[in-house]
Amino acid sequence: MKIAVLGATGQTGQQLVGQALQQGHFVTAIVRNLGKLTITHDNLKVVEGNIFSKDSLKPHFEGQDAVMSCLGFPPAPLAGVTGYTESMTATLSAMKEARVNRYITMTSWYTEPNSGNKASFFVRYMLLPMIGSVLSNMYKMEQVLQETEDIDWTVVRPPGLQNTPVTEKEILTHEGYFVPDENGIPIGQTVSRADVTRFMLSLLGTSSWMKKAVAIITKS
Repeated sequence: MKIAVLGATGQTGQQLVGQALQQGHFVTAIVRNLGKLTITHDNLKVVEGNIFSKDSLKPHFEGQDAVMSCLGFPPAPLAGVTGYTESMTATLSAMKEARVNRYITMTSWYTEPNSGNKASFFVRYMLLPMIGSVLSNMYKMEQVLQETEDIDWTVVRPPGLQNTPVTEKEILTHEGYFVPDENGIPIGQTVSRADVTRFMLSLLGTSSWMKKAVAIITKS
């Protein structure tokens, strides 16, 4: 398949690009700085683009089978984070004009403000307040997608991301803001970035989790 990737220079984005190429896909990586992506491959095209501009994205989306995003933005407790919703607005507009309708993106566990009530003490009282500005804008972005009828979107929600190798572990899924055990308590706290992108790529060419948000974690 032909895939346009946003956030390709980030740690998760590089995993996505690398795995996509290994699987035989043709990848267009849309980056802000051409020198930041060091991967080279015959099926990889690296182009410069502005993720906040529909007009910048549209020509790179034309002819693609899907757009996949691993965009991430740092916390901004005072000013607030707006990158997720602003880039989403440009992306959806560009996709519609380029007639691409498959979109797969990632956010996080606990985007809904009250969904972390059963998390561990550390996560609930220390981590979530630190990244609250990120989660809040992710949640707004998810709501924009849920109101978008003419794009076949999927939101993948992983927990904390680790820089560990891809595994063959079973990926547990749940249509919610975390993956619960039989008592409703979150299962684990972390997942490999490589396993997140393995799951994202597995959604290509299928109707699995279409127009849904899915929380994931690997089975221990």
